[in-house]
Parts: sequence; C-alpha cells; structure tokens
Amino acid sequence: MLRLDAPRNVRFCDGFTRRDFLHAGAIAPLGLTLAGYFARASEKDAAASAAKNADTNCIMLFLVGGPSQIDTFDPKPNAPAEVRGPFRPIQTKASGIQISEIFPRVAQHADQFSIIRSVYHTATAVHDTGHQMMQTGRLFQGGIEYPHAGSVLHYLKGQRGDVPAYVLLPKPIGRTGGNLPHGHTAGFLGKSYDPFILNADPNAPNFKVPDLLPPEQISPVRAERRQRLRDAVDGAMAAFEKSPQAKQLDDSFNLAYRLMSSPKAREAFALDKEPASVRDRYGRTRFGQCCLMARRLIEAGVRFVTVNMFETVFDEITWDIHGSRPFTDIQEMSKLVAPNFDQAYSALLEDLKARGLYESTIVTAMGEFGRTPKINPAGGRDHHPGVWSILMGGGPIQGGRIIGESDELGYIPKTRPVVPGEVAATIFRALGLDPHKDLPGPQGRPIPLADYSLQPIRELF
Repeated sequence: MLRLDAPRNVRFCDGFTRRDFLHAGAIAPLGLTLAGYFARASEKDAAASAAKNADTNCIMLFLVGGPSQIDTFDPKPNAPAEVRGPFRPIQTKASGIQISEIFPRVAQHADQFSIIRSVYHTATAVHDTGHQMMQTGRLFQGGIEYPHAGSVLHYLKGQRGDVPAYVLLPKPIGRTGGNLPHGHTAGFLGKSYDPFILNADPNAPNFKVPDLLPPEQISPVRAERRQRLRDAVDGAMAAFEKSPQAKQLDDSFNLAYRLMSSPKAREAFALDKEPASVRDRYGRTRFGQCCLMARRLIEAGVRFVTVNMFETVFDEITWDIHGSRPFTDIQEMSKLVAPNFDQAYSALLEDLKARGLYESTIVTAMGEFGRTPKINPAGGRDHHPGVWSILMGGGPIQGGRIIGESDELGYIPKTRPVVPGEVAATIFRALGLDPHKDLPGPQGRPIPLADYSLQPIRELF
C-alpha cells in the first residue's frame, strides 16, 4: 500500500527509488434470499443508476471494535434489564425512529441517514473476519484477498487530477486478535490500487502536512531533470517494463511523484487552514479531526475516504465492550467513545450538507459485528455477529428510514436480514457502479464486485 509517510529516510531527486514509495501490506442460513427472482438488476436499472451517480464519492467511518446494537441504534426498552442496558431511547428528528440517549446530536440528523438494523454474518466471531466482509463484501478464503470498495472505485474510475482516489485515515487497522488481513487493501487488483495512508494523528500537537513536496533546496528545474533522467533509465529497461509488476511499480511511482509536486494534494491535508471554530465543532480528537480531513479530501477530489475510529481493540477504550481489561465496559464507552462519535459524525453531516457535498457523498458508519444481548458478569457485552446495526446516508441513499429489525432481544434478524455482501452491493450501486460487473481476479478468473445472488438494498433508494 502507498503511504504518505516513510519509515526510513527517503531519497528523491538525488537518488529516490520507486521502492521508497511502496509499502506492502499484510500480505443464508436464514434462507430469505430470492436468488431466482433477483439474480441481478436489469441492464436498464444499472445503466440509469450509473449515469445518475457517476460522480458520487464515499466516506466510510469504520467503528473498529463492534458497537453494541442495543446500546446504540437498536434500543430494546421493553427487554429485561440485563438486556436493555442502562440507556434510555430518545426520539430523533425522523418520525418514529428512536436511538440511544448517548447520541443526542446524531438524533437531530436522523432524517439524513437510514439505519439498517438487521445486518448479520455467520463466519467466525472475530474482528478480522468482520473487517474483511464489511469493507469488501466477502470473506477471504482460498488465499484470495478481495479488494476494498475504495480500491474497486479507484480501479474502475481512476483518480481526479493529482489527488489519490482512495485515502485511509489515520492508520490501517492493526492487531485485533485474529492475525488475519483486515480488508483495507486492493487485494487481487494489485498494489497500484491500495490506499494512500496518512499514518499520523491529525489531532497531535506536532501534526504537520505530510511532506509531499520535494525538499526546498531542490528546485523544480532540478527535480524535473532528475525525472527525465529516470525516464531515460526506464527506457533502457524495456524488457522489464513490459511485465505487469513493472507497470504497477511505474504507476505507483508516477502517482507518488505527482502527489509530491502537487500543491492541491498538499492543501487537502492541511487542517491548519480550517478555522479553529470548525476544528472545535468536529472535536479535538483523533477521530474528529480525521472526519474533518475526510471532508477536505472529498472537497479536493478524492473519491473514497476510510476513517478507522481505532487502530486496535487492546489497551484503549473502544467499542469492544467486554467489560474486563484490556477492554472497556458499557459505561466507559458511553462517557468517551460515544460522545466522540456523536460530535464528529454530526459535524461531518452538517458540514457536507452546508457545502453542497452530501448530495454527492455517501457516508457510512459501521462496525464489524454487534454485541451479545445479555450483559456479562464483567459489565460488558461480547462478540455477536448474529445481528447489528449500521448507518448509511448521502448521495442517492435516502434518509429517515429503518431497514429490517432484530428480534425482541436483539439477538437475530426478525425481518429483512442483510448480509455484508448486500451492504457492499449497495455502496457500489450508490457509487454508480454495477455491483455485478466482473473484475479480473486471480489467474484471470473473472470475479464480480458483488455475488450475483446478492442485490443492493433497494429500500434505501
């Protein structure tokens, strides 16, 4: 994957190598799918959707750790005390929709997003599998790593100008216990379509814009001369350059070079250009400032931004509320994690709306699974992929709706079960892509963006 920082000294005009720019990443049982009837969308619908949403972007807020559906967006006030938890439901701006009282600001924007309350999967209940499926639509099997939705968008639509097509903030998901890939890379599409990664905390006191430009002492004329020299050397390596690996390397180098020499790309990451009042509105936290940077990146022309709320679930207060250390409990989550999300997500929606960007920008907020309905003896809830809730809005996705419902205890879907592949298909359709378009998979085997048996969630459009 391409990174905006470098873990070691990097040489550019006086000896830069392409390798310095590259960083290799690691590496229904419910039976309610009407596969025979909804095998794939009609060509007319696909073409109309693609035309309408041709320039739609996406911000994916990934709530690493797995938020509890009951304590967030699917409260169960009539369930027993050991299930309903300590929080009351509150009415939102959307008629008939209630969410937990720990999100008072989000409640005022419920007409702008929809809640899917019936997402589930049946894979192993570890974080990594959920990360894979929610970001790519598939579970990695047989040695195949599927591409992140941002990488797919980059592959099919390219980038706009000198800004990258797909950016990941602030860092990739790290250790979460499963020792498996997390799904944020381009997978079988190749490293040319991996995300650019900030790899820094934009809320840190010493944060500065990544050094995208050549050192000041190297003039543009000298930099261009070195670039011409590199081109000449490349010409002498014609045999090597014909290989697919060389093309990926060349594309990656050229993209990194354009980034380094582009004031527009540098400007997009410059949070110090924002008024203090705007930065305060998002919250002076890592997640808050990443959400603000995501808005700036979309405004600058980036197509897809993923914001990981946390890098790991260990030794930090996150959504992973097992109750005992090194995790957190429900009360700690409500005092620190929830207000952080409440403030940043609300500010992001307000800002995108005010700038006329929400109509062309999907915003999703999702975790990798839900939590067990019954509170455990440590005062927390454990992993539960049986059902959970996610938020989707912006672009062509309608707000103020509830899709599906869980049972009375928040244990399994009661109506309209939704699998991760359907979430991915919905994102692709909203981006103006045919979810069943084939990608060139391993060994030339075509692999569709989303499985043919899975359709976008039609109720959202």
